[in-house]
Amino acid sequence: MIRIVKLTFEENKITEFLTFFDSIKHIVNNFPGCNGMKLLQDIHNPAIIMTYSLWEGEQDLENYRVSPEFQRIWGTIKPWFATKAEAWSVDAYFDGFAEK
Repeated sequence: MIRIVKLTFEENKITEFLTFFDSIKHIVNNFPGCNGMKLLQDIHNPAIIMTYSLWEGEQDLENYRVSPEFQRIWGTIKPWFATKAEAWSVDAYFDGFAEK
């Protein structure tokens, strides 16, 4: 399962978020059931940052979302948002990367 989360930060919090992310990225990436993640930043609006993570299934993602690690991370970054976060859980219909 793929999880995409769109975060829009206050302009003056982008650098602070990226520094914080560097300190916690392996916590998420190595969480049981997570098969990897990417951090993406919009090329035209650097305040828009997205996480793209691969999970074994919905229960693994839910285990992360109720974990103390997630609560600490979310509690730190949520005040930095300019708008409410948006999230999607999706399955890949086609994966052209796998064919390369």
